[in-house]
Amino acid sequence: MKEYSVNQLRNIGLVAHGGAGKTSLAEAMLYNAGATNRLGSVDQGTTVSDYSQDEVERKISISASLLNFEWNGHKINVVDMPGYADFVGEVIGGLRVCESALISINAVAGLEVGTETAWEWAEKYGSARVFFINKIEKEHASFESVFKALQERFGSKVVALQIPLGEALNFKGIIDLIRMKAYQFEAGKAKEVEIPGELKEGAKELKEKLVEVVAESDDNLLEKFFDAGSLSEKEMKEGLKKGIAQNQIFPVFCGSATENAGVSLLLDAIVDYFPSPVDVKGWEGKVPDSEETVELKVDPNSSTCAFVFKTVSEPHVGELSLFRVYSGKVQTGQELLNSSSGSSERIGQIYTLNGRERHEIGTVSCGDIAAAVKLKATHTGDTLCHKSNPVVLPPIEFPKPVINLAIRPKAKGDEDKISSGFAKLHDEDPTFSMEVNDELKQTIIYGQGELHLEVIIDRLKRKFGAEVELEKPRIPYRETITTSAETQGKYKRQSGGRGQYGDCWLRLEPLAKGSGFEFVNAIAGGVIPSKFVPAVEKGIVETMQNGELAGYRVVDLKVTCYDGSHHSVDSSDLAFKIAGSMGFKSGFVKSKPVLLEPIYNVVVTVPDDFTGDVVGDLSSRRGKILGMDPRGGLQVIRAQIPLAELYKYSTSLRSLTQGRGAHTREFSHYEEIPKEIADKVIAEAKAAKEATSK
Repeated sequence: MKEYSVNQLRNIGLVAHGGAGKTSLAEAMLYNAGATNRLGSVDQGTTVSDYSQDEVERKISISASLLNFEWNGHKINVVDMPGYADFVGEVIGGLRVCESALISINAVAGLEVGTETAWEWAEKYGSARVFFINKIEKEHASFESVFKALQERFGSKVVALQIPLGEALNFKGIIDLIRMKAYQFEAGKAKEVEIPGELKEGAKELKEKLVEVVAESDDNLLEKFFDAGSLSEKEMKEGLKKGIAQNQIFPVFCGSATENAGVSLLLDAIVDYFPSPVDVKGWEGKVPDSEETVELKVDPNSSTCAFVFKTVSEPHVGELSLFRVYSGKVQTGQELLNSSSGSSERIGQIYTLNGRERHEIGTVSCGDIAAAVKLKATHTGDTLCHKSNPVVLPPIEFPKPVINLAIRPKAKGDEDKISSGFAKLHDEDPTFSMEVNDELKQTIIYGQGELHLEVIIDRLKRKFGAEVELEKPRIPYRETITTSAETQGKYKRQSGGRGQYGDCWLRLEPLAKGSGFEFVNAIAGGVIPSKFVPAVEKGIVETMQNGELAGYRVVDLKVTCYDGSHHSVDSSDLAFKIAGSMGFKSGFVKSKPVLLEPIYNVVVTVPDDFTGDVVGDLSSRRGKILGMDPRGGLQVIRAQIPLAELYKYSTSLRSLTQGRGAHTREFSHYEEIPKEIADKVIAEAKAAKEATSK
């Protein structure tokens, strides 16, 4: 296979809101580069990157897919990532290894929540951000309105490098503002034409703004601009490349992926203007078990360091670990250290990928991306490096779950199959997780949305032959007290021979929210021998696991053991443990107990048009609106909502916003439940207890 120098590599993260035509854009790139001989179709399930059965069936991207091709003597790696919020983990992992984020935007829908998400993660990683306004040929498409919205949201550094030659049903081609030339397209090939007279003035104004932004990104260019009043085409290209790499310029391109119009010009721009691995700031890692930082050299001759950003399980192949080489080279047969786990890995077969198509290679050089097969102990987020120069790169920070569902096996005896299957699916997708919750007595699965969990369950059945049924997860309510009370716990039993005797007086007092439990030993004069006091505390702690109201854990109270009595023969640890339990139960009922529910901080991002509906829905869920922040056509709504009201909220939000809303949630605190709801929860708990005791 042809070898490329580091400056001949381009790593592009292709991101968008769902439905913005990103996968079609990837198809057009492959076709123009000669990597495929036809344009694949999402609707027909024939695209290179959406190749898994669940992607073909659902007609959406679910997993990040690696593509590569050559254009003008350069190798371009494209990581095509899903647009739906349920699969945001794929975006986070994919963008981590790309110098550039190419954000596709629907020219009809404009800015959407997925646009915002892609920008935020690219910004976090310091990636160059480039926009491609797609579907410019569709009815109601408007380049101007989308471009203005981009500038409003992301600032004046957003500049047009192209504008459409007509749009919507009148779309005919593209005007390149750098060269000030117009192009029409036949079978993807650009044909130069005259810029129509009515568009010349507008193109000239945009060109002047572009020149100003390029000049402002570099002091030397700014000086030349002041002296000459303009910049040459060569100076423009140099300034653009530097400005894009340093996040001083965010260029906007346009076209139609499905019509293959403008894609060849975009590929030219990727080679000419997008940063290579040597054009951006270096990467840093840490020496294992230390705070010492190490700057990696972007040099194929330096010590090896690579990062695994995704794990894929392929039938008949096994696990594929997709990795990016940050320094040195990775070669077949090489022995490397997994510095994240401390284990050793021998590199077997290495492949370049185009979707499911694989080509075996022997070496992957610095800056490039490839896949290794059957690494025994390496997972997503792990670092592989040379043993003589160990370094650990920061792991990927995946978002917290926004949905949880309870599951149970459809068939008896499938528990082990389900557990091992879910563990492997977690390795592939770390935003999915599972736990056996002893408190709720349920197996709970967590994910980024209902569709996400549907896909996981489908894969469990398809890959591991296990089926599960879904049920509503129980809510981890808590119980606490609101007033103080004093009570006696006395346990006395005589049944022939040695008896049992324990006697303690307890004072129960409420504590502030989140304080937990405090036990105070205030025994004086040895009325209870010190050796028995821990047994009193143990009896209380065990009883607190199942409160008297509805059987939920008791929190936020202080118990003081201040008096009691004992028997020189009959007293024991067991007797005082039972006495402590009895006293706590009695005192808890006297202390006006209440039920608490978990409250979550929720952040909802929606287009402006849906704000009223979403706020109304949040209020109907007993939500407290904490504030709203406008962001260029979007609203970010902050609220606090009880967990009981968040069941399948991601699905409801999508329905309310035509699939354009997204949310995150995080536990905040516990709060007292309104009495009418508490009475219902208590009644249900008692009914369930009676049903199980029959």
